[in-house]
Amino acid sequence: MGLRVAVLGLGEAGSLFAQDLLALGVEVVGYDPVPEKTVPGLLRAGSEAEAAREADLVLSLNWARVALEVAERVAPVLQPGQIYADLNTASPTLKEEIARHLAPTGAVFVDVALMSPVPGRGLRTPALAAGPGAEAYRALLAPLGVPVRVVEGGPGAAQARKLLRSVFFKGLAAAVGEALEGARRLGLVV
Repeated sequence: MGLRVAVLGLGEAGSLFAQDLLALGVEVVGYDPVPEKTVPGLLRAGSEAEAAREADLVLSLNWARVALEVAERVAPVLQPGQIYADLNTASPTLKEEIARHLAPTGAVFVDVALMSPVPGRGLRTPALAAGPGAEAYRALLAPLGVPVRVVEGGPGAAQARKLLRSVFFKGLAAAVGEALEGARRLGLVV
């Protein structure tokens, strides 16, 4: 296929994405600050920037608290046409800030919101994508079986939808739990 993907962050999600990409014959270069975190077959880089250099697609799968720092460390090596995808569960405003920081590089930014847990699905975790690189991200990964739905809006729009959905479902679960507890206290549920 000739595709080179950088995976920044080899925790649970990053390592599963890397494994699936490698199984599909994709060249994967990865970096994690914890040296023990690796994936068999992965080309291990010494830094985020080294991993991102010459990658067609950069997947940032770090903690939200370091997402901007990672983007800042990678920015000097990004080139026009590269796709930088932030898959971290970060606030929409943080996604906007990362996109602004990377804009001068010419790389295209995409805000990716993973819409279900990654274990059991890996690379095929349903995702929403928004921002200037959303369509390019979908086009690159769709042939690999990755379910990506492009949503309107700039950076942060995909993450905003994910957060709204989470509020609804967590609120619904809390309401059901409260109703069951009330029923139990009334002796209606054992």
